[in-house]
Amino acid sequence: MDFGKIELTEAQRAFWREVSDFFDEHATEEVFEEERRTGSGHNHALHKALGERGWILPTWSVEEGGAGLDPVREAILTTERRRRDVPDVTLSTTAMTVPVVRAYGSDTLREKVLPGVAAGDINICLGYTEPDGGSDLAGVRTRATRTDDGWIINGAKMFTTGAHNCQYSILVTRSNPDAPKHRGITIFLVPLDRPGVEIQPVHTLGGERTNAVFYDNVFVGDDHRLGPVDQGWAVMSAPLEVEHGVLEADGYSELNGSTYGWTLQKLLWHATSWANATAPDGGTPLDDVLVKYKLAEIATDVELIRNVPGPMGRVISSELLISRSAELLDLVGPVALLPRGAEGAVEDGELEWSHRFAQGTAIYGGTTDIARNIVAQHNLRLPRAPKFG
Repeated sequence: MDFGKIELTEAQRAFWREVSDFFDEHATEEVFEEERRTGSGHNHALHKALGERGWILPTWSVEEGGAGLDPVREAILTTERRRRDVPDVTLSTTAMTVPVVRAYGSDTLREKVLPGVAAGDINICLGYTEPDGGSDLAGVRTRATRTDDGWIINGAKMFTTGAHNCQYSILVTRSNPDAPKHRGITIFLVPLDRPGVEIQPVHTLGGERTNAVFYDNVFVGDDHRLGPVDQGWAVMSAPLEVEHGVLEADGYSELNGSTYGWTLQKLLWHATSWANATAPDGGTPLDDVLVKYKLAEIATDVELIRNVPGPMGRVISSELLISRSAELLDLVGPVALLPRGAEGAVEDGELEWSHRFAQGTAIYGGTTDIARNIVAQHNLRLPRAPKFG
């Protein structure tokens, strides 16, 4: 394995300048202020501009609506986008779902949906978690009842991030209540503008908006079914494996288990800025050897996370973000707890926000305990843990 740095060609450097200029133009302060206010994870104008460049699914061919980027150029685009910290949660959930639509959708459904995804006109969310289900996705209770010309859906989903920005949801339903737990599941691509769909906001500790989505006698045609009836477990696994870092998203390989490493990198930048600020006595926090040591530790963590793939990276990036954000609060002192906009807030509240945000990363897309099971089964090829009780 080669851990050396890649020397970019002049053409690749020119592409980086193009990407940087793009975000200078479109990732404006107004975009970030809207995100701080709403926690929506999406800006329509920015998303549409990405689609016009083919940068929503950048490795797809130009004919498919992508940009045909090679891995290096894709990495450049991803690095600059993440460095700018642009609101892109809805882009990410959409990218997770694309492999399922491509693999299991009918020809008509693919032709209807996928070009709009690439263009930035269509977004898709994941309707998986239920109010009482937690990480037990096989315990789905949302019912899909077959009719002569389609299906009637009733139930509720929780933590459907991006639903208010999306046109469709990949919905996990129980189509056969008499079947074993992991069977009798059918997946649909449900239009969210259908009568009977209600989306209610849920705001997290980290200031993000997610949603509760209710389905009351929602009709869906059978042409919106993804995969075979009662065999949806394999279908629903693909987006989860992308989120856990087992697979890459179709045309968007940035999605992996190390995503939270970017948040740790951002935290390091702000902590370093604080450490270099001149105090009234003329010194800086960086004069303290303990501050130097802690920042060096976090910098080492950031480099470590960059080289940890898939589900292993999902575990370590989350747990390091949680622990390091807490340690920095202790290091900086009580003023680190002041939020954005408060007088005297360190780095305008970024340290305080990072610690709040970090807590949720332990459960996003399944808990870190589930991720450890994935490492054991997929990477170490260990048998499943025995069930007790």
